[in-house]
Amino acid sequence: MELTTVWFALIAILWMGYFALEGFDFGVGMLLPVLGRTDRERRVLINTIGPVWDGNEVWLLVAGGATFAAFPEWYATLFSGFYLPLLLILVALIVRGLAFEYRHKREDAQWKRRWDAVLFFGSLVPALLWGVAFANILRGVPIDADLEYTGGFFNLLTPYALLGGAMTLLLFLTHGAMFIALKTDGSIRYAARTLAVKLGVVAAVVAVAFLGWTQLKTGDAASALAFLVAALALVGGIAAAAAGREGWAFLGTFVAIAVGVAGLFLALFPDVMPSTLAGGTSLTTTNAAATAYTLKIMTVVAAIFTPLVLAYQAWTYWVFRKRIAVHHIPETVLAAGPR
Repeated sequence: MELTTVWFALIAILWMGYFALEGFDFGVGMLLPVLGRTDRERRVLINTIGPVWDGNEVWLLVAGGATFAAFPEWYATLFSGFYLPLLLILVALIVRGLAFEYRHKREDAQWKRRWDAVLFFGSLVPALLWGVAFANILRGVPIDADLEYTGGFFNLLTPYALLGGAMTLLLFLTHGAMFIALKTDGSIRYAARTLAVKLGVVAAVVAVAFLGWTQLKTGDAASALAFLVAALALVGGIAAAAAGREGWAFLGTFVAIAVGVAGLFLALFPDVMPSTLAGGTSLTTTNAAATAYTLKIMTVVAAIFTPLVLAYQAWTYWVFRKRIAVHHIPETVLAAGPR
């Protein structure tokens, strides 16, 4: 197998991990005003992701770095053409991180409400725009013969792209509700489980519409199989949530998102960014790749450090595996961050 194909697959795996892990982070943030009726309840929700949210973002950093090093032409065209939506995502992620750190600094209700709003919008914007961005990568964008993006921002807001954004938004909401049901106890747990079933049904309809559209446009047998597995996993997760099996429910949405992303990359391959212009040049794993020597060095580095990162993150989830509830949160929290 060529190293260009290997690195395309590795980048796909990184995005699978990012969406499956950061997806429930976004979901928890968006559900903060829905399931958190009191400050202590909102504190419980924040604490479910407090130990892991920043570690989950490492997948995005590595995916971006790997794309820059392995496929520099893809990286350059992507960031020049998608500059505004990617900038909005970056700003949202920055202020979202600030919300985690600053919310607890003052025992003032208005102060906390403002940071809760920042956390909500800082989760909603990436959840929506990541779907829009990936839908445009799959659909194709105007790229000329010099591999330059020639469109504008509004070229990205097509019905297909907006449907992709709606899909990721609803899937992350469902995934977040499943995670809250898994990680909490008491009234929050049962409310989250009930909400997860309702959200899951809507998310399933939208996901089937988007993945079906994608399959008709660019899919093949491999992507069709991946989409089928993702759909079955999502339905299984919803059924498990309805039966009160939170662990299996969360596993269902986790697999659905990860395998669904895999299907999108299978539908995209061997392109990395198709061109919609008649005389344009599509970016592929061949013409967008770095030199063979660069890919060899990257492969050695990835083989050494990837297992270490995976082991550390698995250890983190194991340490913070227990459920939390309102009675674990003191009435007044003066100087403690997410824990």
